[in-house]
Amino acid sequence: MKRLVLMMLGALVACTGPAAYEKGGLVPLKLDEATLSTAYAPRRIALLVGIAEFQDPQWRNLRYSEKDAQDLAAALQDPARGHFDQVRLLTTPEQTTRASILAALRELQQEATRPDDVVVVYFSAHGTLSRDGQGELKRYLVTHDASYHSIAQTALPMDVLKAEFDKLPSRRRLLVLATCHSGNGKSLLPKELEQELAGIKSGFYARPLEESSRASMVFAACDWGETAREDEGLRNDIYTYFLIEGLNGSADRNADGAVTATEAHDYARRRTFAFTQGRQRPSAEILEVGADPVVLSGSIDRLGRPELFSYNPRLDGFTLKVDGEPRTDLPGGTAVMPGNRIVELTKGDAVLVRREVEVAEGQRLPLEQLLADAFPHRSLSLVGGMFSFVDRRSRTELLPASPDVGVALRLEDRPLQDFALMLDLGGSHGRHQLELVPGSQVPFAYTRLSLGVGMPYLWRWDRLSLFAGPRVAALYLRRSFAVDTFVGGQEYFTFSPGLMGGAVWRLSERLELISQMQWMLTYVVVDGKGQAVGFAGGLAGVGYRF
Repeated sequence: MKRLVLMMLGALVACTGPAAYEKGGLVPLKLDEATLSTAYAPRRIALLVGIAEFQDPQWRNLRYSEKDAQDLAAALQDPARGHFDQVRLLTTPEQTTRASILAALRELQQEATRPDDVVVVYFSAHGTLSRDGQGELKRYLVTHDASYHSIAQTALPMDVLKAEFDKLPSRRRLLVLATCHSGNGKSLLPKELEQELAGIKSGFYARPLEESSRASMVFAACDWGETAREDEGLRNDIYTYFLIEGLNGSADRNADGAVTATEAHDYARRRTFAFTQGRQRPSAEILEVGADPVVLSGSIDRLGRPELFSYNPRLDGFTLKVDGEPRTDLPGGTAVMPGNRIVELTKGDAVLVRREVEVAEGQRLPLEQLLADAFPHRSLSLVGGMFSFVDRRSRTELLPASPDVGVALRLEDRPLQDFALMLDLGGSHGRHQLELVPGSQVPFAYTRLSLGVGMPYLWRWDRLSLFAGPRVAALYLRRSFAVDTFVGGQEYFTFSPGLMGGAVWRLSERLELISQMQWMLTYVVVDGKGQAVGFAGGLAGVGYRF
């Protein structure tokens, strides 16, 4: 042992001795602090695509798509504005084929590898609609090599584009689509499809693309069914022109020194709407905008004024008023002075919410938060319905279908946003008859109680809410017999996993109608034999929100 210690000490001395004997030892490493900071700094990368020319003459060439991408590249590369580290521009015919664009997106996935990298992907091109191999209507980006008569096989499907965009590791990513699919402006539709759509209201088709994943943004130059336009006077796509204009600093509404993606979009949206006299309304889908947004121009060098904003589709069309003054139509946002403010959301003469809030410098307040705080999140309901075992044998030998009455408590957005914690207690008492042998009736009295806990997900549209999710329940059943051959009782108690679903219709701020279904699986022992059985229930009633 002593020898081993001496050997270890000798090795340590050898590693820390004179420079002539430093081979294999620890060599001091001096790192420049600025170099180290640069290595760990998030990168700012952009991929900009402008498709102006097409192989198939059926697609008319666009005048300014290439210039749109070039002008945006100049703004993002400008050290005084975007100061992006890398801007890749795709405008030539060989760069704007379907294969080349997909390859560029996949290269971008290998380059922007940090979660805090800022990534901007931009397209200025034709858009179109076509039916895929299953006959489903899809949206497509018209690439340079797209064939007018084989759109689904040759153009770039928007859902494929969005899927590649979603693979980016970055949490700060922005996709801008200066294109449309309405059949006008920067869009072309096959004649047969144009005639088909002419007889269908545009609202029939849900927006298939603008459903962005968490912490990503998708901006479109126009709303679904509208036209994106180029303008000879501006010599650009209209939305792109105002988006670039906003990067000069004019879009910095909270005066913090930086233009974020949402600020730039809101500026371009308002200017585009006014320039086209309301015929073109740029849209945005943003599921999460936190304290670290996508900065497109400048840098945050001071606390900005408080911002109030919403990009939630539930609030589309509402007007935001601050201290009685209309500030903006939603979706969008506005900056206000710090302090106590009276905030209202109105539509016509109707006031959705009116609250006094205190806002501080640098604060960003989602308007959905005010809406959530304004309405009760709890509901207590009186419900009634039916309980029944699913299989015929259980209904015959255990308990036939029976009435069910009880109470249900619902806590919305608890413990997680857009989820609910639901508790229900129900049961019944009565008499039934079992026909164990044909022609022979066995009367019995029963008592049944059930206690359930569920955590479903909530989908909410105005007054209607739908919910669905997992549920667990405890079931107690007692049966009492008094016949010639047997006097006594049987008891069953079991826990059951299952599913629940239902709907809530809000009649007023306090009253609602609720319906609920549940499907459970349990295990019981009947006459000494165990069996897995399923049971289901349907309930409906009136609830009070508090």
